[in-house]
Amino acid sequence: MKKLSAVLLLLTTTAYAQPYDNSMAEDAIKKRLAPIGAVYLEGDKATVAEQPTGPRSGEQVYQASCFACHGTGALGAPKSAEDWAPRLAKGADTLLKHALDGFNAMPPRGTCMDCSDEEISAAIDFMTAK
Repeated sequence: MKKLSAVLLLLTTTAYAQPYDNSMAEDAIKKRLAPIGAVYLEGDKATVAEQPTGPRSGEQVYQASCFACHGTGALGAPKSAEDWAPRLAKGADTLLKHALDGFNAMPPRGTCMDCSDEEISAAIDFMTAK
């Protein structure tokens, strides 16, 4: 019984002897909760450095919004040249219309609700050029 009491006393003392954990200090909490980015809405007054630099490239749109399905072939999304061939045969206008309006399992604009028509078109060009 004495050994058990000594072990419990040692464990209790060790728990209290730990240095102060400052990870809960107010500054640390504010830093962890700080936003990681900002939203820019057209017309907002922002510094030149904060303003968008222009349209995203087809590769940027693909990596951010298209890859989840078109990179893996999920839900029948065209991935390879063989998959794209019958779709390309329908013409670029039809392909763009399907991308913008949605088609089969693909929702309108894929998953890029803030993409312009030109950015969607650039993403299609990027995917079909591979």
